[in-house]
Amino acid sequence: MQWASLLLLAGLCSLSRAQYDEDPHWWFHYLRSQQSTYYDPYDPYPYEPYEPYPYGVEEGPAYAYGSPPPPEPRDCPQECDCPPNFPTAMYCDNRNLKYLPFVPSRMKYVYFQNNQISSIQEGVFDNATGLLWIALHGNQITSDKVGRKVFSKLKHLERLYLDHNNLTRVPGPLPRSLRELHLDHNQISRVPNNALEGLENLTALYLQHNEIQEVGSAMKGLRSLILLDLSYNHLRKVPDGLPSALEQLYLEHNNVYSVPDSYFRGSPKLLYVRLSHNSLTNNGLASNTFNSSSILELDLSYNQLQKIPPVNTNLENLYLQGNRINGPERRHSRSPPHSKRSPKKGIPDLLHSPCLVILWVWIFGLTFAVQVNCLQPHP
Repeated sequence: MQWASLLLLAGLCSLSRAQYDEDPHWWFHYLRSQQSTYYDPYDPYPYEPYEPYPYGVEEGPAYAYGSPPPPEPRDCPQECDCPPNFPTAMYCDNRNLKYLPFVPSRMKYVYFQNNQISSIQEGVFDNATGLLWIALHGNQITSDKVGRKVFSKLKHLERLYLDHNNLTRVPGPLPRSLRELHLDHNQISRVPNNALEGLENLTALYLQHNEIQEVGSAMKGLRSLILLDLSYNHLRKVPDGLPSALEQLYLEHNNVYSVPDSYFRGSPKLLYVRLSHNSLTNNGLASNTFNSSSILELDLSYNQLQKIPPVNTNLENLYLQGNRINGPERRHSRSPPHSKRSPKKGIPDLLHSPCLVILWVWIFGLTFAVQVNCLQPHP
C-alpha cells in the first residue's frame, strides 16, 4: 500500500513539472500578476493608474501565452486597437493618421500621439463625453484648425496632452475638470488674461519651449495650481501674480531682468524656484524679493548678479554659478562663528570652475556655506 502511494505521488509531481516545462513563462507571468502599484512621491495623483496600455515592453500582448483573446468590440475604429481587457481605452498612436477617427461612447482614455493629425474637428469628441485622458502630442495640429467648442462637452476630462504640435495660442474654452494641461513645445507667443479662465482644478501647467513673451495675470485664477513651467520662452517679466497653492516654479532660460519686491509672498507653499539663464541684475531685485520662508531651493545661476541677494533663513540650496560675483569681502572669508544652528548645505556643482570661493554668508541671522564661481565670464 505504501509503495502504491509513493508511485501515485511521483506521478503527480512529474505531471506538474511537465506542465511548467511546456510554458517556460509561467513564473514571469505570476510575478507580473503580483506586482504592486507603482508609487511616485512626486506624482500629485499617486493612486491613479498610468496609461492602461495592455502590452508589455517585450512580451507582446498579455494573453500571448494563454488562451486566444476575445474578439474586439465592433464599435472600435478600424485604424485603432481597443483591447478587450481594457474596454475603456483606445490606441491609435503611431499609425500615420491624418484625421481623428470616431470615438466610441464607452471610451475614457484615447491615444492619438505621434501621428500626422493637423486638425481637431468640431464635435469629434461629442459622442464620448466621459473621456478622462486625451493624448494628442507629437502631431501637426495648428490653432486655426482646432474647433472652438471641441472640448466643451467633456465635463470629466482631467488630462490633455497637446505638446509637440504647431499651436500658436492656448486652445479654449477648456473643461473646468482639467487637472493637467500639456502645451509645451509649441509656438505659443502669448497667454491672454482669460486664456485659462475657470480652470480652478488645474494642478500642473506645462508651457515650456514656446515663444511666449507675455503672460500677464493669466495665472492668478488657477487656485489649485502646484506646478508651473514657463522655461525656455522669451519672457522679459515674471507673471503678474502667482497662484497661492504653487509649489514649483520654472522660469529658467528666459529674458527676465527683474523680480518685484515680496513677489513670492502670495505663494506661501512655494518650495522650488528656478530663474537660471536670465538677465537678472542686482538693480532688478529688491531686498525682500526672495525673503520667502517657504522656498527651500533657489536657482539664480547664469545671470548678471554682482552681489549675493538677500534670502530667507529657511533656504537650503542657493545656486549662483555663472554670475559676475567678483569674490568675497574680507569679513566673509573667515571661519564661521560658533552657532547653535548647523550650517546649511552648500552647493556642490562648481568643482570644475576656474575660481571657487567658499563664502560663509550671514543673512538675516543665517549662517551657511555658498560656493561661488567667481571671475567666470557670463555665457
